[in-house]
Amino acid sequence: MPQIPEKIHELTVGQLSARSGAAVSALHFYESKGLITSRRTSGNQRRYTRDTLRRVAFVRAAQRVGIPLATIREALAQLPEERTPTREDWTRLSEAWRSELDERINQLNRLRDHLTDCIGCGCLSLDTCVLSNPDDVFGERRVGSRLMAEGR
Repeated sequence: MPQIPEKIHELTVGQLSARSGAAVSALHFYESKGLITSRRTSGNQRRYTRDTLRRVAFVRAAQRVGIPLATIREALAQLPEERTPTREDWTRLSEAWRSELDERINQLNRLRDHLTDCIGCGCLSLDTCVLSNPDDVFGERRVGSRLMAEGR
């Protein structure tokens, strides 16, 4: 990984890409979504402050666990500008996502545990399908396999 001399306080998009591992196009996308910011030089080139490296790392980690970009943007808006976020900053932000991630983990465990049943079901047994019909919520309204027809 290329090192950036300490005396350099701003990074080009290429330097930020090389150091963060994010493609230049991804950095432009992040900027268009308000996840990171840059200033423009007199030649209209982007320059990023060094703290943007941590922000990009945070965005990429949050994306890997399925956090929506809008939620990531809201979290980043709580961080101070022009300062590298601290461990306490990240702890505070990630705690807010803990219950959402726990629920996703539970859903994935349910999917894994019942995937064979689901494939064997063919969606003809919606009263027992724990994936499409957890706790038989559709059975309270009607009988039969009408869930597929309902979506059309």
